[in-house]
Amino acid sequence: MQTDVLIIGNSAAGLSAAETIRKYDFDKKITIVSKESGPAYSRVLLPYVLRGKLDYDNLFIRDGNYYIENNFYYIEGLIVSVNTESKTAVCESSEIIKYDSLLIATGSNPVKPPIPGIESEGVYHMWTKDDLDHLMPHFNKDKRVVVIGSGFVSLQAAWSAVCKGLKVTVIELADRIMPSVIDNKGAEILTGKIKECGVDLRIDTLTLAIKKRDDGTFVIDLKDQSSIEADFIIVGTGVKPNTSFLEETDIDIDRGICVNRYMQTSVDDVYAAGDVAGGPTAFGDQHQIHALWPTAIEMGKVAGMNILGKQFVYEGSLNMNVTQMYDMTVASMGQFTDNLDCDEHLMPESSGMGYLKICAKDDQIIGACLIGKTSAMKIFGMLRPVIRLNKKLKVDITRLESDLQKLTYGVAH
Repeated sequence: MQTDVLIIGNSAAGLSAAETIRKYDFDKKITIVSKESGPAYSRVLLPYVLRGKLDYDNLFIRDGNYYIENNFYYIEGLIVSVNTESKTAVCESSEIIKYDSLLIATGSNPVKPPIPGIESEGVYHMWTKDDLDHLMPHFNKDKRVVVIGSGFVSLQAAWSAVCKGLKVTVIELADRIMPSVIDNKGAEILTGKIKECGVDLRIDTLTLAIKKRDDGTFVIDLKDQSSIEADFIIVGTGVKPNTSFLEETDIDIDRGICVNRYMQTSVDDVYAAGDVAGGPTAFGDQHQIHALWPTAIEMGKVAGMNILGKQFVYEGSLNMNVTQMYDMTVASMGQFTDNLDCDEHLMPESSGMGYLKICAKDDQIIGACLIGKTSAMKIFGMLRPVIRLNKKLKVDITRLESDLQKLTYGVAH
Protein backbone atom coordinates (compact mmCIF):
# COMPACT_ATOMS: atom_id res chain seq x y z
CA MET A 1 0.00 0.00 0.00
CA GLN A 2 1.02 3.64 -0.52
CA THR A 3 0.67 6.41 2.07
CA ASP A 4 1.74 10.04 2.30
CA VAL A 5 2.73 9.81 5.97
CA LEU A 6 3.53 6.61 7.84
CA ILE A 7 3.49 6.89 11.64
CA ILE A 8 4.85 3.91 13.56
CA GLY A 9 3.40 4.20 17.05
CA ASN A 10 -0.04 4.87 18.49
CA SER A 11 0.67 6.85 21.62
CA ALA A 12 1.43 10.45 22.65
CA ALA A 13 4.04 11.38 20.03
CA GLY A 14 2.45 9.62 17.08
CA LEU A 15 -1.06 10.88 17.76
CA SER A 16 0.18 14.42 18.41
CA ALA A 17 1.91 14.43 15.02
CA ALA A 18 -1.10 12.96 13.22
CA GLU A 19 -3.48 15.49 14.76
CA THR A 20 -1.13 18.38 13.97
CA ILE A 21 -1.03 17.36 10.30
CA ARG A 22 -4.81 17.04 10.24
CA LYS A 23 -5.27 20.62 11.43
CA TYR A 24 -3.78 21.82 8.16
CA ASP A 25 -4.49 19.00 5.73
CA PHE A 26 -7.49 16.68 6.03
CA ASP A 27 -6.88 14.83 2.76
CA LYS A 28 -3.24 13.79 3.18
CA LYS A 29 -3.16 10.02 3.65
CA ILE A 30 -1.89 9.23 7.14
CA THR A 31 -1.28 5.62 8.15
CA ILE A 32 -0.80 4.77 11.83
CA VAL A 33 0.66 1.38 12.72
CA SER A 34 0.28 0.09 16.28
CA LYS A 35 1.85 -3.06 17.67
CA GLU A 36 -0.73 -3.01 20.49
CA SER A 37 -4.39 -3.78 19.99
CA GLY A 38 -7.29 -1.49 20.77
CA PRO A 39 -7.60 2.30 21.04
CA ALA A 40 -4.74 4.45 22.30
CA TYR A 41 -4.27 4.69 26.06
CA SER A 42 -2.13 6.60 28.54
CA ARG A 43 0.81 4.70 30.01
CA VAL A 44 0.99 7.35 32.73
CA LEU A 45 -2.36 6.21 34.11
CA LEU A 46 -1.50 2.50 34.49
CA PRO A 47 -0.55 2.67 38.20
CA TYR A 48 -3.67 4.70 39.03
CA VAL A 49 -5.88 2.02 37.49
CA LEU A 50 -3.88 -0.71 39.20
CA ARG A 51 -4.41 0.73 42.65
CA GLY A 52 -8.09 1.45 42.00
CA LYS A 53 -7.90 5.24 42.00
CA LEU A 54 -9.03 5.38 38.37
CA ASP A 55 -11.60 3.28 36.51
CA TYR A 56 -10.19 1.04 33.77
CA ASP A 57 -12.20 2.77 31.04
CA ASN A 58 -10.51 6.08 31.87
CA LEU A 59 -7.20 4.58 30.72
CA PHE A 60 -8.11 5.21 27.07
CA ILE A 61 -7.35 8.58 25.52
CA ARG A 62 -9.10 8.00 22.18
CA ASP A 63 -12.25 6.04 21.35
CA GLY A 64 -12.78 3.48 18.63
CA ASN A 65 -14.24 6.02 16.19
CA TYR A 66 -11.28 8.36 16.48
CA TYR A 67 -9.33 6.96 13.50
CA ILE A 68 -12.31 7.02 11.13
CA GLU A 69 -13.41 10.51 12.19
CA ASN A 70 -9.92 11.87 11.58
CA ASN A 71 -9.43 10.02 8.29
CA PHE A 72 -6.51 7.98 9.63
CA TYR A 73 -5.77 4.58 8.13
CA TYR A 74 -5.09 2.39 11.18
CA ILE A 75 -3.21 -0.91 11.17
CA GLU A 76 -2.61 -3.19 14.15
CA GLY A 77 0.67 -4.95 13.52
CA LEU A 78 4.40 -4.92 14.06
CA ILE A 79 6.85 -3.19 11.73
CA VAL A 80 9.88 -5.50 11.41
CA SER A 81 12.08 -3.54 9.00
CA VAL A 82 12.43 -0.25 7.18
CA ASN A 83 14.20 0.53 3.91
CA THR A 84 14.87 4.26 3.75
CA GLU A 85 16.16 4.13 0.17
CA SER A 86 12.98 2.62 -1.25
CA LYS A 87 10.90 4.37 1.44
CA THR A 88 9.17 1.19 2.50
CA ALA A 89 8.30 -0.50 5.78
CA VAL A 90 7.54 -4.19 6.18
CA CYS A 91 4.96 -5.49 8.64
CA GLU A 92 5.24 -8.81 10.45
CA SER A 93 2.32 -9.94 8.26
CA SER A 94 4.61 -9.29 5.22
CA GLU A 95 2.51 -6.33 4.12
CA ILE A 96 4.70 -3.60 2.58
CA ILE A 97 3.87 0.06 3.17
CA LYS A 98 5.41 2.67 0.86
CA TYR A 99 5.61 6.17 2.32
CA ASP A 100 6.60 9.71 1.39
CA SER A 101 7.38 10.74 5.00
CA LEU A 102 8.03 8.48 7.98
CA LEU A 103 7.63 9.27 11.67
CA ILE A 104 9.09 6.76 14.13
CA ALA A 105 7.28 7.02 17.46
CA THR A 106 7.78 3.48 18.73
CA GLY A 107 8.50 4.36 22.36
CA SER A 108 10.50 2.05 24.58
CA ASN A 109 10.44 -1.43 26.11
CA PRO A 110 11.32 -2.60 29.63
CA VAL A 111 14.83 -3.89 30.20
CA LYS A 112 15.16 -7.43 31.53
CA PRO A 113 18.18 -7.76 33.83
CA PRO A 114 20.27 -10.95 33.44
CA ILE A 115 18.66 -12.86 36.31
CA PRO A 116 18.09 -16.62 35.88
CA GLY A 117 14.36 -17.34 35.92
CA ILE A 118 13.25 -13.84 34.94
CA GLU A 119 11.39 -15.19 31.90
CA SER A 120 9.12 -17.34 34.08
CA GLU A 121 5.36 -16.95 33.88
CA GLY A 122 4.29 -14.86 36.84
CA VAL A 123 7.13 -12.34 36.39
CA TYR A 124 5.69 -9.11 34.99
CA HIS A 125 6.47 -5.52 34.05
CA MET A 126 4.16 -2.53 34.45
CA TRP A 127 4.63 -0.82 31.13
CA THR A 128 1.72 -1.67 28.81
CA LYS A 129 -2.01 -2.26 28.97
CA ASP A 130 -1.33 -5.98 28.57
CA ASP A 131 0.93 -5.82 31.62
CA LEU A 132 -1.88 -4.16 33.54
CA ASP A 133 -4.35 -6.83 32.42
CA HIS A 134 -2.02 -9.58 33.65
CA LEU A 135 -1.31 -7.87 36.97
CA MET A 136 -4.81 -6.90 38.04
CA PRO A 137 -5.98 -10.45 38.93
CA HIS A 138 -2.96 -10.81 41.24
CA PHE A 139 -3.71 -7.66 43.22
CA ASN A 140 -5.58 -9.42 46.00
CA LYS A 141 -5.17 -8.62 49.66
CA ASP A 142 -2.49 -10.60 51.52
CA LYS A 143 -0.69 -11.77 48.37
CA ARG A 144 3.08 -11.38 48.37
CA VAL A 145 4.79 -9.39 45.62
CA VAL A 146 8.47 -8.70 45.08
CA VAL A 147 9.31 -5.61 43.04
CA ILE A 148 12.79 -5.60 41.48
CA GLY A 149 14.01 -2.04 40.97
CA SER A 150 13.24 1.24 42.71
CA GLY A 151 12.79 3.70 39.87
CA PHE A 152 9.68 5.73 39.20
CA VAL A 153 7.66 2.89 37.69
CA SER A 154 8.77 0.30 40.25
CA LEU A 155 7.87 2.39 43.27
CA GLN A 156 4.52 3.29 41.74
CA ALA A 157 3.82 -0.42 41.25
CA ALA A 158 4.85 -1.11 44.84
CA TRP A 159 2.63 1.72 46.10
CA SER A 160 -0.31 0.28 44.13
CA ALA A 161 0.29 -3.04 45.87
CA VAL A 162 0.44 -1.35 49.29
CA CYS A 163 -2.87 0.39 48.58
CA LYS A 164 -4.43 -2.98 47.74
CA GLY A 165 -3.21 -4.58 50.96
CA LEU A 166 -0.48 -6.80 49.52
CA LYS A 167 2.72 -7.74 51.30
CA VAL A 168 5.41 -5.85 49.39
CA THR A 169 9.18 -6.25 49.13
CA VAL A 170 11.28 -3.91 46.96
CA ILE A 171 14.79 -4.97 45.91
CA GLU A 172 17.25 -2.34 44.65
CA LEU A 173 20.79 -3.02 43.47
CA ALA A 174 22.00 0.57 44.08
CA ASP A 175 22.71 1.98 47.53
CA ARG A 176 19.59 4.19 47.46
CA ILE A 177 16.23 4.50 45.74
CA MET A 178 15.41 6.53 42.61
CA PRO A 179 18.99 7.63 41.82
CA SER A 180 18.02 9.43 38.60
CA VAL A 181 14.79 11.02 39.81
CA ILE A 182 15.46 12.59 43.24
CA ASP A 183 18.50 13.70 45.22
CA ASN A 184 20.08 11.99 48.24
CA LYS A 185 18.08 13.90 50.83
CA GLY A 186 14.86 13.29 48.95
CA ALA A 187 15.69 9.58 48.72
CA GLU A 188 16.32 9.47 52.46
CA ILE A 189 12.96 11.08 53.23
CA LEU A 190 11.04 8.90 50.78
CA THR A 191 12.80 5.75 52.03
CA GLY A 192 11.55 6.46 55.54
CA LYS A 193 8.01 6.99 54.28
CA ILE A 194 8.09 3.78 52.21
CA LYS A 195 9.13 1.76 55.24
CA GLU A 196 6.44 3.46 57.37
CA CYS A 197 3.91 2.17 54.83
CA GLY A 198 5.00 -1.40 55.54
CA VAL A 199 7.25 -2.08 52.54
CA ASP A 200 10.26 -4.34 53.10
CA LEU A 201 12.79 -2.20 51.25
CA ARG A 202 16.13 -3.88 50.43
CA ILE A 203 18.72 -1.49 48.99
CA ASP A 204 22.26 -2.42 47.94
CA THR A 205 20.88 -5.90 47.27
CA LEU A 206 21.74 -8.18 44.34
CA THR A 207 19.10 -10.59 43.01
CA LEU A 208 20.86 -13.85 42.12
CA ALA A 209 18.03 -15.99 40.77
CA ILE A 210 14.28 -16.39 40.50
CA LYS A 211 13.02 -19.91 41.12
CA LYS A 212 9.44 -20.96 40.44
CA ARG A 213 7.91 -23.73 42.53
CA ASP A 214 5.47 -26.34 41.34
CA ASP A 215 2.63 -24.52 43.11
CA GLY A 216 3.31 -21.35 41.09
CA THR A 217 4.93 -19.34 43.88
CA PHE A 218 8.49 -18.04 43.74
CA VAL A 219 11.70 -18.07 45.72
CA ILE A 220 14.02 -15.14 45.05
CA ASP A 221 17.65 -15.78 45.96
CA LEU A 222 19.65 -12.75 47.14
CA LYS A 223 23.37 -12.27 47.61
CA ASP A 224 24.43 -12.39 51.29
CA GLN A 225 20.78 -12.43 52.42
CA SER A 226 18.07 -14.98 53.07
CA SER A 227 15.81 -15.87 50.16
CA ILE A 228 12.40 -14.20 49.79
CA GLU A 229 9.12 -15.87 48.87
CA ALA A 230 6.54 -14.29 46.58
CA ASP A 231 3.31 -15.08 44.78
CA PHE A 232 4.33 -12.95 41.81
CA ILE A 233 7.08 -10.54 40.76
CA ILE A 234 7.20 -7.12 39.07
CA VAL A 235 10.40 -6.06 37.30
CA GLY A 236 11.10 -2.37 36.76
CA THR A 237 14.79 -1.89 36.06
CA GLY A 238 14.65 0.66 33.27
CA VAL A 239 13.61 0.86 29.63
CA LYS A 240 15.30 1.06 26.24
CA PRO A 241 14.08 2.66 22.97
CA ASN A 242 12.44 0.43 20.37
CA THR A 243 14.94 0.70 17.53
CA SER A 244 15.85 -2.92 16.70
CA PHE A 245 13.85 -2.87 13.44
CA LEU A 246 16.10 -0.05 12.17
CA GLU A 247 19.38 -1.98 12.33
CA GLU A 248 19.73 -2.21 8.54
CA THR A 249 19.15 1.52 7.96
CA ASP A 250 21.47 4.54 7.90
CA ILE A 251 19.53 6.29 10.66
CA ASP A 252 21.89 7.55 13.38
CA ILE A 253 21.15 5.85 16.68
CA ASP A 254 22.93 6.58 19.95
CA ARG A 255 20.79 4.69 22.43
CA GLY A 256 17.81 6.53 20.93
CA ILE A 257 17.26 7.92 17.42
CA CYS A 258 19.22 11.16 17.05
CA VAL A 259 17.00 14.05 15.94
CA ASN A 260 17.59 17.77 15.41
CA ARG A 261 15.39 20.72 16.43
CA TYR A 262 12.96 19.82 13.63
CA MET A 263 12.67 16.17 14.77
CA GLN A 264 14.51 15.15 11.61
CA THR A 265 16.78 12.11 11.68
CA SER A 266 19.98 11.71 9.69
CA VAL A 267 17.91 10.40 6.75
CA ASP A 268 15.75 12.64 4.57
CA ASP A 269 11.98 12.43 5.14
CA VAL A 270 12.43 10.32 8.30
CA TYR A 271 11.45 11.85 11.63
CA ALA A 272 11.34 10.55 15.20
CA ALA A 273 9.59 11.70 18.37
CA GLY A 274 8.78 10.58 21.89
CA ASP A 275 10.61 8.05 24.05
CA VAL A 276 12.48 6.60 21.08
CA ALA A 277 14.06 9.94 20.14
CA GLY A 278 17.13 11.64 21.57
CA GLY A 279 16.66 15.33 20.90
CA PRO A 280 17.69 18.82 21.98
CA THR A 281 17.16 19.84 25.60
CA ALA A 282 16.61 23.14 27.37
CA PHE A 283 20.21 22.93 28.65
CA GLY A 284 21.80 22.66 25.22
CA ASP A 285 22.24 18.87 24.96
CA GLN A 286 21.90 17.74 21.37
CA HIS A 287 20.63 14.18 21.74
CA GLN A 288 19.07 13.28 25.07
CA ILE A 289 16.04 11.13 25.83
CA HIS A 290 13.45 12.48 28.23
CA ALA A 291 10.85 9.71 28.34
CA LEU A 292 7.99 11.94 29.43
CA TRP A 293 4.42 12.22 28.19
CA PRO A 294 4.44 16.05 27.73
CA THR A 295 7.77 15.84 25.90
CA ALA A 296 6.35 13.22 23.53
CA ILE A 297 3.36 15.43 22.74
CA GLU A 298 5.61 18.43 22.08
CA MET A 299 7.97 16.42 19.88
CA GLY A 300 5.04 14.95 17.97
CA LYS A 301 3.65 18.40 17.23
CA VAL A 302 7.04 19.62 15.99
CA ALA A 303 7.43 16.53 13.80
CA GLY A 304 3.95 17.00 12.33
CA MET A 305 4.60 20.65 11.50
CA ASN A 306 7.87 19.85 9.77
CA ILE A 307 6.42 16.94 7.83
CA LEU A 308 4.12 19.61 6.43
CA GLY A 309 7.19 21.69 5.54
CA LYS A 310 6.53 24.49 8.03
CA GLN A 311 10.08 24.71 9.52
CA PHE A 312 8.85 24.58 13.12
CA VAL A 313 11.67 24.63 15.72
CA TYR A 314 11.61 22.64 18.98
CA GLU A 315 12.46 24.67 22.10
CA GLY A 316 14.13 21.70 23.76
CA SER A 317 12.90 19.20 26.31
CA LEU A 318 13.02 19.61 30.08
CA ASN A 319 12.99 16.57 32.32
CA MET A 320 10.14 16.74 34.83
CA ASN A 321 8.74 13.88 36.90
CA VAL A 322 5.70 14.25 39.13
CA THR A 323 3.65 11.67 41.00
CA GLN A 324 1.86 11.05 44.27
CA MET A 325 2.82 7.93 46.19
CA TYR A 326 3.28 6.85 49.78
CA ASP A 327 1.05 9.80 50.75
CA MET A 328 3.59 12.27 49.41
CA THR A 329 4.13 14.30 46.25
CA VAL A 330 7.39 13.32 44.58
CA ALA A 331 8.69 15.61 41.85
CA SER A 332 11.88 16.75 40.17
CA MET A 333 12.81 18.97 37.26
CA GLY A 334 15.92 20.08 35.42
CA GLN A 335 19.31 19.80 37.13
CA PHE A 336 18.93 18.96 40.81
CA THR A 337 21.27 16.09 41.68
CA ASP A 338 23.89 16.25 44.41
CA ASN A 339 27.41 17.63 43.86
CA LEU A 340 26.34 20.09 41.17
CA ASP A 341 28.32 23.30 40.86
CA CYS A 342 25.37 25.46 41.87
CA ASP A 343 23.65 27.26 44.74
CA GLU A 344 21.07 25.22 46.67
CA HIS A 345 18.10 26.90 48.32
CA LEU A 346 15.79 25.00 50.70
CA MET A 347 12.21 26.04 51.32
CA PRO A 348 11.81 26.61 55.10
CA GLU A 349 9.83 24.05 57.08
CA SER A 350 7.39 26.79 58.06
CA SER A 351 6.16 26.84 54.45
CA GLY A 352 4.45 23.51 55.05
CA MET A 353 5.56 22.24 51.64
CA GLY A 354 7.93 19.55 52.89
CA TYR A 355 11.39 19.12 51.37
CA LEU A 356 11.74 21.48 48.40
CA LYS A 357 15.20 22.25 47.00
CA ILE A 358 15.80 24.88 44.33
CA CYS A 359 19.09 24.80 42.40
CA ALA A 360 20.41 27.97 40.78
CA LYS A 361 23.53 29.13 39.00
CA ASP A 362 24.47 32.67 37.90
CA ASP A 363 21.04 34.02 38.87
CA GLN A 364 19.31 31.37 36.82
CA ILE A 365 17.22 28.53 38.27
CA ILE A 366 18.30 25.23 36.78
CA GLY A 367 16.32 22.63 38.74
CA ALA A 368 14.21 21.59 41.69
CA CYS A 369 13.44 18.51 43.79
CA LEU A 370 10.38 17.95 45.99
CA ILE A 371 9.36 15.31 48.50
CA GLY A 372 6.42 16.86 50.26
CA LYS A 373 3.02 18.44 49.78
CA THR A 374 0.88 18.91 46.68
CA SER A 375 0.73 22.65 47.44
CA ALA A 376 4.34 22.95 46.27
CA MET A 377 3.31 21.98 42.72
CA LYS A 378 2.14 25.55 42.15
CA ILE A 379 5.80 26.57 42.34
CA PHE A 380 6.82 23.71 40.03
CA GLY A 381 4.32 24.87 37.45
CA MET A 382 5.82 28.37 37.45
CA LEU A 383 9.39 27.03 37.43
CA ARG A 384 9.00 25.06 34.20
CA PRO A 385 8.90 28.00 31.75
CA VAL A 386 11.50 29.90 33.79
CA ILE A 387 14.01 27.03 33.54
CA ARG A 388 13.16 26.07 29.99
CA LEU A 389 13.41 29.61 28.62
CA ASN A 390 16.53 30.47 30.66
CA LYS A 391 14.92 33.36 32.51
CA LYS A 392 17.14 35.21 34.99
CA LEU A 393 16.07 35.29 38.63
CA LYS A 394 18.09 35.89 41.77
CA VAL A 395 16.64 33.40 44.25
CA ASP A 396 15.27 34.70 47.51
CA ILE A 397 13.61 31.60 48.95
CA THR A 398 11.41 33.64 51.30
CA ARG A 399 9.70 35.34 48.36
CA LEU A 400 10.22 32.78 45.63
CA GLU A 401 6.55 32.28 44.84
CA SER A 402 5.81 35.98 44.42
CA ASP A 403 8.98 36.51 42.35
CA LEU A 404 8.03 33.62 40.08
CA GLN A 405 4.54 35.03 39.61
CA LYS A 406 6.03 38.34 38.46
CA LEU A 407 8.57 36.66 36.18
CA THR A 408 6.15 34.25 34.56
CA TYR A 409 3.59 36.93 33.78
CA GLY A 410 3.12 36.68 30.06
CA VAL A 411 5.49 33.66 29.71
CA ALA A 412 3.86 30.77 27.87
CA HIS A 413 3.79 27.44 29.70
